[in-house]
Amino acid sequence: MVEPGTFTWPTTPIPTERLVLRASGARDRTAFVELFASPEVGTYIGGARTRDELERAMPEAPGRRPGCFVVELDGTMIGMITLDPRGAERRGHVRPEAGETELGYLFLPEAWGHGYAFEACAAALNWFTGARPGEPVVLSTQSTNHRAMRLAARLGFTEVERFEEYGAEQWFGVRAPATPAG
Repeated sequence: MVEPGTFTWPTTPIPTERLVLRASGARDRTAFVELFASPEVGTYIGGARTRDELERAMPEAPGRRPGCFVVELDGTMIGMITLDPRGAERRGHVRPEAGETELGYLFLPEAWGHGYAFEACAAALNWFTGARPGEPVVLSTQSTNHRAMRLAARLGFTEVERFEEYGAEQWFGVRAPATPAG
């Protein structure tokens, strides 16, 4: 079981062909507000929040924690990726004791359709495979989120089960443990 703090989080940004995955900072606050206020982004995550509510609640450096990568394009945040333990209270597990690492991601709508999510998620998964060899990664998304379903397949996730959660059918998959790509 992966426990927060049991492996070393990257101390330097992770570059890809077009992107950089890095820790969050105060300069990303506006983009975080835009991300969570977006009606398009909110479609599959329970709805958008109001900008006013987000401005009041958002910390100065949102997402500043192990497990959260800011995805940057040309010096600007376009999205985020998370690798967090999946709570034992949630449905969908591949281990009897739960605690698997779950991949999550959100991108601003203007970043959709350019392959950024695949590029960033693949880099984060490759880093994780190097940091935690042999650990499976899970992903859950609404089965009606066709973009997320296609991305899950491209990233190598296979379906384990479907179930109702948050008032909608969820697709739950696993990416089998692998070795880091060279």
